[in-house]
Amino acid sequence: MSQNARKIYTVSELTSELKTLLEESFPFVWISGEMSNLSTPVSGHFYFTLKDENAQIKAVMFRGQNRKLKFILEDGLSIIGLGRINLYEPRGNYQIIFEYIEPKGIGALQLAFEKLKIRLSGEGLFDDKYKSPLPFLPNKICVITSPTGAVIHDIIDILYRRFYNIPIEIIPVKVQGDGAVQEIVSAFDIINKLAQFDGGADVVILARGGGSIEDLAVFNSEEVARAIFASKIPVISAVGHETDYTIADFVADLRAPTPSAAAELVVPLKNELKNRCDEMFKNLIARIYNNIDKLNSSLNELNNCLVDPRKNIQDFRLRIDDYINRLLKSVYNIIDKQRSQLIWVSRSLYANSPYKYIDNLNVTLKRLNENLLLSIDIYIQNRRSMTIVFASRLNDLSPIAILERGYSITRTIPDAVVVRDPKIVKSGQALEVMLSKGSLICRVEGKSYNG
Repeated sequence: MSQNARKIYTVSELTSELKTLLEESFPFVWISGEMSNLSTPVSGHFYFTLKDENAQIKAVMFRGQNRKLKFILEDGLSIIGLGRINLYEPRGNYQIIFEYIEPKGIGALQLAFEKLKIRLSGEGLFDDKYKSPLPFLPNKICVITSPTGAVIHDIIDILYRRFYNIPIEIIPVKVQGDGAVQEIVSAFDIINKLAQFDGGADVVILARGGGSIEDLAVFNSEEVARAIFASKIPVISAVGHETDYTIADFVADLRAPTPSAAAELVVPLKNELKNRCDEMFKNLIARIYNNIDKLNSSLNELNNCLVDPRKNIQDFRLRIDDYINRLLKSVYNIIDKQRSQLIWVSRSLYANSPYKYIDNLNVTLKRLNENLLLSIDIYIQNRRSMTIVFASRLNDLSPIAILERGYSITRTIPDAVVVRDPKIVKSGQALEVMLSKGSLICRVEGKSYNG
């Protein structure tokens, strides 16, 4: 076969045709498999491998699509997704680009619900210690719900029937669809700001009717959950039917199975309260009258036992006069005794005045001072005489005095050892002879022993 008859592709041409063939043959496909090797670079795109027991394929989900995910992708997760086949020409690899992904065997919303529930529970948003008790009889009730549904009419009817003139404040919001989350969060913000002023609501009912998990997605959002948790006003969650549970139910201070049940829980029956108040008022009046009768009886008994107070007053006056006279006598006696004692002490002090002792002591002190000075003078004279005697004796024993009498001291050179025995010197050795007026340097010419 000639070269002109053969079709020879370049690598780029073949890759381009394969790319066109794949993308035209599989514009969008549904595919299921298990995720592995998930990575998220700084671009925010998801890169992973989709595999089953026999094969695998590279996959990518760009940032614009992965923002819409209601759950977190992770290795080992089985998914079902819608995507398109793509061939990346520079590497010759084909891959699938996902536009939509949901968990296999469980809906994305249900998985998002479970994951959010676990995370918020770990943060403590469901703990009972953060839940506030509902007021027994609220001053005002705030209802956050749709203004057009049957829920608000049921709540108003039940509240009117149970407590017909209780104030109700309605904040209309969307309960599903776009913008519903933001409206509910804003409603909680408004209620808590108004609560700082007089006349604000002191309990909130968050309500909507039943529906699918998609319809209740607003009440499973993290924003609504945190708005309920941050509310300073107690919140009753009344979302869906009795079997429906939402994240809002777990965070709220109280969950009502239905909106109608929330209306019954938030206020007591006014007629029952009135009947109880009437009964308590009658019991109170009866007890008051009984106490009055008992007190009247006690008062009459005491009145019969009581003596005429004027007689007691006269007795007390006589007793007071007697006490005053006895007190005055006691005071005068004490004063006389104290005066006599003061005179005796004054005389004793005068008789033992220290002035005459001071004169005698001054004379004695002067005599002792003169004797002391005389004794010191005699002691000094004695010590001076003894010093002269000792100095004379010390001078007689001084080596200098001995030398002045004609003696000398002979020492070796250079050791300065005093020569007492001729055996320690040698003939011809230089010696120093110390005299009273100086010294001589001599040399040994000869030695003799014992004279």
